[in-house]
Parts: sequence; C-alpha cells; structure tokens
Amino acid sequence: MVMLKVAMGFMSAAALLASAPAMAHGQEISNDLDRCAPQAKGPAVLVDVRGFAAATGKVRVQSYPATRDAWLAKGEWLNRIETAVRPSEGAMRFCMPVPQPGRYGIAVRHDRDGNGKTDISRDGGGFSNNPSISIFNLGKPGVEKAAFYAGPGVTKITINLKYM
Repeated sequence: MVMLKVAMGFMSAAALLASAPAMAHGQEISNDLDRCAPQAKGPAVLVDVRGFAAATGKVRVQSYPATRDAWLAKGEWLNRIETAVRPSEGAMRFCMPVPQPGRYGIAVRHDRDGNGKTDISRDGGGFSNNPSISIFNLGKPGVEKAAFYAGPGVTKITINLKYM
C-alpha cells in the first residue's frame, strides 16, 4: 500500500512538473545563489534539496503561488530552475526569487536519467514542507500542506526527495 501511494505521488507530481508549457507565465531562470547571499535583499527562497538517490540526470525546481487555483496547475508556475544534478553529499542548493513576501509552494523533480520522461521506478520528487503523498490525493498534496511564508528577505527551506 505504501509503495502504491508513493508511485501514485510520483506519477502525478512528475506529470505536473513535466507538463508546464513553454508559454507558461513563469520564467526559466538560472540558479544564481548570489540572490540568496547574506547581503541579498530578497525576497527569495533558499531551497536545500536533500536525498538525491544518484548524481545523474536533471533536477527541476518550480515555485508557485500558494493558491488553490495556481498550486501545481499547468502553466501557473512562477519561476523554474532546471539543471544537471551535481549533489554534494546528496544535496543541492537553489535560490528561487519570489515577486513579493507572501505564501508560496515549491515542487522538485529529479529525472535520474535526464530523458524528460517520468519513470516512477527511478525518478524522485518532493514539495515544500515535505507533505506526505497518498493515493487519496493522487500525489498532489493540497496547497495548505505545501504552502510556506516567504518574508521580505531570504527564507530558508529544506525539501527531502522521495523515491520508490
């Protein structure tokens, strides 16, 4: 039952992350850690992603407004960072700017072979606040479980990846 829950979660989360169209109102950005440096003014979110199962493939980090209509909805992401996986001790750090202080959610996908396709037996994923994923929500945690408040400066969060 637990494996089924995890499998359903990865299928839904990966499909949502992979389906954002090129015309999304969001912006693909580089992972510029200077935006989250101690002297940075923000607002931004310093995201520590932990638990990479392999140092291969690509990782995609997407931010969303923490509203029911926008959270994980196709084309509603704000910013996206996509890069090769190069973890140090199983972790990577990302700086995700946000437009203003407020409530946001972040979703992460690790495409282990970098082919752009979802493989639930290999790929991993996670969400801000590390909510549990179940068959009842088809792997799409509600916005209330993933939402966090980003302040006017740099807000730090940790996302723990989950794999089958």
